[in-house]
Amino acid sequence: MKLKIVCSIILSGLLFVAQAQIKIGIIGLDTSHAIAFTKFLNGEDKKEEFKDFKIVAAYPYGSKTIKSSYERIPGYIDQVKELGVEIVPSIADLLKKVDYVMLETNDGNLHLEQAYEVFKAGKPMFIDKPLGATLAQSIAIYQLAREYNVPIFSSSALRFVPQTQKLRKGEYGKILGADCYSPATREKTHPDFGWYGIHGVETLFTIMGTGCVSVNRMSAEGTDVVVGLWNDGRIGTFRGIRTGKSGYGGTAFTDKSIEPVGPYQGYEVLLTEILNFFKTLVPPVSEEETLEIFTFMEASNVSKRNEGKIILMEDVYRKGMAEAGKLLSELK
Repeated sequence: MKLKIVCSIILSGLLFVAQAQIKIGIIGLDTSHAIAFTKFLNGEDKKEEFKDFKIVAAYPYGSKTIKSSYERIPGYIDQVKELGVEIVPSIADLLKKVDYVMLETNDGNLHLEQAYEVFKAGKPMFIDKPLGATLAQSIAIYQLAREYNVPIFSSSALRFVPQTQKLRKGEYGKILGADCYSPATREKTHPDFGWYGIHGVETLFTIMGTGCVSVNRMSAEGTDVVVGLWNDGRIGTFRGIRTGKSGYGGTAFTDKSIEPVGPYQGYEVLLTEILNFFKTLVPPVSEEETLEIFTFMEASNVSKRNEGKIILMEDVYRKGMAEAGKLLSELK
């Protein structure tokens, strides 16, 4: 009799642990982010603050046109399987098994279609950078999120570097301006900066906040410099690096001091924010700020096409809204 009681208690405890486990699914095994997140959450040396979460399933595809992405998929499948992740044949199958979704597909052009399936299932979702390959795709994704009442957020890991967060919170004084840089490797399927330069642009907006009203860009083969004017008279710049020594960082100017920005500190700072979002369903980055980042990048492209002309953000966003409407009508 006592043995039965003990067994019952053990089984009840195991059931509670199973029920308490928060199950995460990954869409897209064509980026190193997916492997890094799985190792943090499923590895043997898992940190105590991650104990409630586990990646249980993954749909591996994934870019089918970007060679540097699709060539990774077979090896990444093997790696996550070794960490206890089930590989599923479709997003629909994935959604039956998980509570939350990390959309990790490296190709931003696939995000709108893939996110639409997640929205219809009502699953909260983190969408890794870029939110969409274009401003219009990004606007459309947020419109669907509102329509289905599904919380989402998207971000580069550079946003959550501790030094950058201190600057954003005003610990060094009022931000008067910032000059930020990052690699800006091009990928022909994405507009400039949408593939990689977004890291440095997101750093700039993390420090400066929203309110950019106009943009102009100077371009050369190895480097681009984009200047943004904010509505309170502040100026921020982004330098995209394609030749020479590469890195992430910059300089922030405050009313008290001049401070360094960065450096990059890995994926764990981003993962911590993702898991907190899954617990609270409160996005740590607003729709307004995310879309302003994409408007800034698209405005810089317009400026480049017009030989460095100053471009109004409002005009670019208005055009993006019209294009987003067309995308949604084609999707549904």
